[in-house]
Amino acid sequence: MKSLIPILLLFSFVVISCNNAPQNTETSDTKDAPSTEADIQIKNDGVFINHKSYGDGPYTLLFVHGWCIDQTYWSNQVEALNTDYKVVTIDLPGFGESGTNRATWSIEAYGSDINAVIDQLQLDNVILVGHSMGGDIVLESALHNEKVIAVVGVDNFKQIGGEFTEEMEAEINAFMEMLKSNFSEIAPAYAESVLFHPSTDSLVKARVMEDFKTNNPEAAISSLEELFKYAYIEEERLSMLKQKLYLINSDATPTNTDGLANTGIAYEVMDINSTGHYPMIEKPEEFNQILKQIIQKIKTSHNN
Repeated sequence: MKSLIPILLLFSFVVISCNNAPQNTETSDTKDAPSTEADIQIKNDGVFINHKSYGDGPYTLLFVHGWCIDQTYWSNQVEALNTDYKVVTIDLPGFGESGTNRATWSIEAYGSDINAVIDQLQLDNVILVGHSMGGDIVLESALHNEKVIAVVGVDNFKQIGGEFTEEMEAEINAFMEMLKSNFSEIAPAYAESVLFHPSTDSLVKARVMEDFKTNNPEAAISSLEELFKYAYIEEERLSMLKQKLYLINSDATPTNTDGLANTGIAYEVMDINSTGHYPMIEKPEEFNQILKQIIQKIKTSHNN
């Protein structure tokens, strides 16, 4: 989470020139395999959680998306993995087709949502995969659910151990005020400025920026504020994790492995080369190969 803070400093200087964000263009998207359990309605604290479930097997892969996107970003992973595993994808409340009737958009509340999915679908041997903000969310889930056997983060937990300065806090506050004043322009401009690699395909950029632009501002802004709050306790919470943490991180920005080591947890970092913040859709084949390697390691460890 803290890895985004220095980037916000740069963003505040370039956002004005980015206000003319590209309009929506046709994007390619892998078709999902047929979903099962479509009739099961999942709710947590009265909030509907839209989900899809695919395949079957003794292990479950539960995918959690990041800020301002939805479960369709895991389509390539669903197709690659649903013949060997039970695969579940969700829309976090406030995003996609899930409910918005919530007063608190905290990371802890989202972690409770994930555990509601696990409990209501009666999932076992769960491997949680969380992208971006979804990393902190699956961390909270894993801390409270013994059915979770491992956690996989995607481009997150990169700057564990960093400290907030007054300048960073001021920049966060300024950025949040910008979002509140003009979300539909500032959110996609932020994505364009800091979340892509020079090699990121234009269709990927257009897809992400359009999703940012059209998201529910209330849920998006509130959840991001809560995410910044969580950053202050992220290292402490991570140090409580009993399951092993695997990270698939873009090498566009480095992962602070010293910070991870200082938490005392078991972890492994596997870099993916030359992608932005969305390696699962930027380089899906390479991403899937890395994820399959991780899953095999988890299975081997779990069976020993």
